[in-house]
Amino acid sequence: MTVQMILLPLFVQVALTFFVLFLTGARRMRPIRERTVGPEAALDDSCFPPPARQAANNLRNQFEVPVLFYVLTVLVLLTRKADLVFVILAWVFVLSRIVHACVHCTSNDVRLRFSAYGVGALVLLVMWVLYALAILLNV
Repeated sequence: MTVQMILLPLFVQVALTFFVLFLTGARRMRPIRERTVGPEAALDDSCFPPPARQAANNLRNQFEVPVLFYVLTVLVLLTRKADLVFVILAWVFVLSRIVHACVHCTSNDVRLRFSAYGVGALVLLVMWVLYALAILLNV
């Protein structure tokens, strides 16, 4: 596997995080400009309208489970344990995160959002187990 093939899913995940960051800012700007929120927003974002809170909640979520993906990708690179299975699973994980973010920031259908989250978490768990086995069994 090339470094580019291994890192491309990670780059897409980072791009998703920045997209949600800018979306959150954009959704917060209108209430700030209209002065419907004040300084209290720095302590409690519940004063923002639902679309802004959805994006902010999703942004926080981008720094939870994906951190395990970032760490694993770096470890796989450093230990030279990346293979086609890793790259395919990485793409499945990132695609699940994209679906999760899209649902979270739009319809917020909890069942669909949870399904996307669950797929991503399960795939990431499989990735970690395969990596641990490769290291521990020296495969």
